[in-house]
Amino acid sequence: MSRITSAFERLRAENNRGLIAYITAGDPAPDQTVKLILALEQGGADIIELGVPFSDPIADGPVIQQAGERALRASTTFPKVLDILRDLRKQSQIPVIVFTYLNPIMKYGFARFAADAAEAGADGALLTDLNIEEAGPYLAEMSKHNLDPVFLVSQTTPDDRLRQLSQSSAGFVYLVSRAGVTGERDQVSDQARQLTERTRRVTDLPLAVGFGLSKPEHMQALVPYADAAVVGSAFMKIVEQNQDAPDLADRMRDLAAQLKEGLRVPAQAEAGS
Repeated sequence: MSRITSAFERLRAENNRGLIAYITAGDPAPDQTVKLILALEQGGADIIELGVPFSDPIADGPVIQQAGERALRASTTFPKVLDILRDLRKQSQIPVIVFTYLNPIMKYGFARFAADAAEAGADGALLTDLNIEEAGPYLAEMSKHNLDPVFLVSQTTPDDRLRQLSQSSAGFVYLVSRAGVTGERDQVSDQARQLTERTRRVTDLPLAVGFGLSKPEHMQALVPYADAAVVGSAFMKIVEQNQDAPDLADRMRDLAAQLKEGLRVPAQAEAGS
């Protein structure tokens, strides 16, 4: 059983919802990433999405794009990301998903990617722009190294494709709450609940909702129907605005704690569950 599956089983036993925190590796500097991840874990994050900086991040909004640019300027390569993960594993067993794009992984090689990611301590990966019809070699290597492949589904995903993506996923399925790129929004899209209902018809995997989530109120809105919330831009905005601040890690921890509190199942719902 993967660390991701174990985390969701624990959450289910506690009648709780999960916080999946995204962080761009190497921003503001590679030697700070482990400290920031540990702060997120202390704040209540259950799973980490470790973003590999990429020069053409088509699914990311401006905050994460700029985080990637800062990380690239700090010489954060994929091998460096793996070193960061190895350092993290000396201090924490929090589940980690490598979040990246297809192009750098094709260049690195699927077999080498899966082997090296597993050796470094990764639990899974999400290749944002990988076409499911061409994912066979990638899925084979992920399975060989006991890594969970996570796929994105959205409102525009047809039912047959939704089933295929869900059945090819492991750990959880990532539901895109709205059309467009990542970034903070005022409220959770009404379409998010509809998408979870559609996805639950085709899979028993946990469902995590992301894109546009940044506030405790967003977390509260998801509690009735999602298993986890994915938050990225809100954390990376803190990094952007406090790169040189001595309390950067504390700020990350505090936001994680606020968001996790928002994911708490109300007592009356817990009693009736």
